[in-house]
Amino acid sequence: MKKLALPILIFVMGLLYIFVIPNEPEALKTLFKLIPMWLILIYAYIRIPDKTSRPHWIIWSGLFFCMLGDGLLRWFVIGLTAFLIGHIFYAVGFSRYRQVSKQSLLLLIPIGLYGFVMGFSVIDALLADQNYALLVPVLIYLMVILLMCWTSFLSKNKWAMIGSVLFVISDSFLSWNMFVSDILYSDILIMTTYYSAQFLIAHSLRFFKPYP
Repeated sequence: MKKLALPILIFVMGLLYIFVIPNEPEALKTLFKLIPMWLILIYAYIRIPDKTSRPHWIIWSGLFFCMLGDGLLRWFVIGLTAFLIGHIFYAVGFSRYRQVSKQSLLLLIPIGLYGFVMGFSVIDALLADQNYALLVPVLIYLMVILLMCWTSFLSKNKWAMIGSVLFVISDSFLSWNMFVSDILYSDILIMTTYYSAQFLIAHSLRFFKPYP
């Protein structure tokens, strides 16, 4: 039961933020948004094997920068940059365990197609709104998060793979709702997939063997 205490607390605090905490005051909303991530960082630390290695801490650093992104997202480009750094850490950490195969290379096709469709839709919306300042940051972020997702599949760690896919889904909801068109229950969809993604990436750390 002790092993489940922290995951249950993360789950409860995530539900509290999503369904209970009001949008105002903003400082209170941001605080409760960060609490599940602080708990996930602790959970990730506990999940790191006793015989640790650099990739474990690289992935943990990715969680840390994503937590910073949560707190800074009200300044969109700054928050986006923090998330971008987090994804770079994830991609570097996952790639240390890469097992390149024909199947993993073929996976680039659906990932690339998804990136093209999503990128085209978001960029078209930004151009229509004459929001030129976000074109490059959003495009770079899209490419990096898709790279992160691909490297998770190279690692053959199922928890990292599921977590990375959920992260892409969460950010897709966010981007579509912010730039293209409104999504019904967007906040719930974004945050449930986001917290699930981060928890699973934290959970995956135990299954990465120490890197020689």
